[in-house]
Amino acid sequence: MFNMSKEEKFNFDIANLKQDFAIENINITASDIEMLKRYSNQEISESEIIDIIKKGI
Repeated sequence: MFNMSKEEKFNFDIANLKQDFAIENINITASDIEMLKRYSNQEISESEIIDIIKKGI
């Protein structure tokens, strides 16, 4: 069985998300990816990520 490291899995997931969003004509920025990485590493909570998104709108 093929085992991915956490970073490889994250990068794979991000690539898939980018593709999914591109289909919907939504662009993901480097700061979006950094925020998702921080969330994935449990550096920020779900409520914090929601607040960050709200402030950016």
